[in-house]
Amino acid sequence: MLDMNWIRENAELVRKTAEWKRMELPLDDLLEWDNKRRALRQTTEVQRALRNNLTKDVEQLIRQGDKGATETLKEQVREINNSLTALDAELIEADRNCRELLLKVPNPVSDDTPIGRDDSQNVKIRQVGVLPEFTYTPRDHVELGELHDMIDIPRGVKAGGPRSYVLKGAGLYLHLAVQRLALDVLTARGFTVMDVPVIVRPEALERTGFFPTGIEQTYELNGENRWLAGTSEVSLVSLYSDEIIEMDSPLRLAGMSACFRREVGSAGRDVRGLYRVHQFSKIEQVVMCENDAATSENILQEITANAEYILELLELPYRVMAVCTGDMSQKTHKQYDIETWMPSRNAYGETHSASNLLDFQARRSNIRYRGPDGRLQYCHTLNNTAVATPRILIPLLENHQLEDGSIYIPPALRKYMDVKDRLELPKGQL
Repeated sequence: MLDMNWIRENAELVRKTAEWKRMELPLDDLLEWDNKRRALRQTTEVQRALRNNLTKDVEQLIRQGDKGATETLKEQVREINNSLTALDAELIEADRNCRELLLKVPNPVSDDTPIGRDDSQNVKIRQVGVLPEFTYTPRDHVELGELHDMIDIPRGVKAGGPRSYVLKGAGLYLHLAVQRLALDVLTARGFTVMDVPVIVRPEALERTGFFPTGIEQTYELNGENRWLAGTSEVSLVSLYSDEIIEMDSPLRLAGMSACFRREVGSAGRDVRGLYRVHQFSKIEQVVMCENDAATSENILQEITANAEYILELLELPYRVMAVCTGDMSQKTHKQYDIETWMPSRNAYGETHSASNLLDFQARRSNIRYRGPDGRLQYCHTLNNTAVATPRILIPLLENHQLEDGSIYIPPALRKYMDVKDRLELPKGQL
């Protein structure tokens, strides 16, 4: 949520940002309701002041014993009270409409964000690692998973419907290993790791900018007024809502959680394998820092580097992309996506996303701190995927497969899996 005064002063930038982000924003309606709200507040203040003065006059006339004048003024006070009742009702409606429209205003983008219509116009910042060259026909992750008896998609669909899966045996241990690796990396870098709620209140999603614009991607628990979060970012930020926090140094949090996403609009896309599923697990970085653009920019680079380090430990080739306006969400000020090479797609696929939101979430969530001068300020918030699985298993299995069907395991994962250097094929498999 943005400050209404800032929106009024920067109306054309707001309008342009909505256009860049391909959002429908009734900005003129918001400005009109805000004008009405301001006028109502002014009229209300004048009427209350008049009523207060008349009330004092009534008290004086009562002391003087002037009954006729007293009744006349009392009638005027009653009329003003009736008027104030009507004005209060109008003001409540104006406030409600302003709030509903404010929730739809997009965060402005950084000066270095590319202008573009969709992900095809994202801009490569850097590319790291060497793409594998196979001297044989490589298998995709589904074939490898079946060969090693560690992925069972048909039975997952039988239990959970489309875009479901089962990880078992080595698949489950690999799934847990990448999460444990991410937790250990982040702990060593000063993050507090947390297991947080995934069933959340609707206001938690609203505070963090996932409602109202992302409601179609979220699962609702019917009759409970609760929703399943698509990222632990929702809970991590909401833990501190309506609080004044200490800001001697940035607050670094890492959430471990299951995540749920409806994937509305993806019918027919990525239907094979583990790329686009309804339930997954994620280690999410969330940082709250002082309200300073240079500080939050530095932290964006920091949390992106954390994700890159994990990919380097996994020995996976990747590239970092500056996300363009048309591929951004409402809440994002600046965003990087990290895409990891997936041989079966013969392309890079998104595995991580890092965002700087400035004070957008903190305003919605009312998270503040005291600056050096003692004044309360809204903090900046940032988030980034440390690792999301099972999607990360796609490049991990496909890039590290060997000709005989075995799978190389990078040293960073071996201590979590009790393996030497590779996953050997089960007996009887070729």
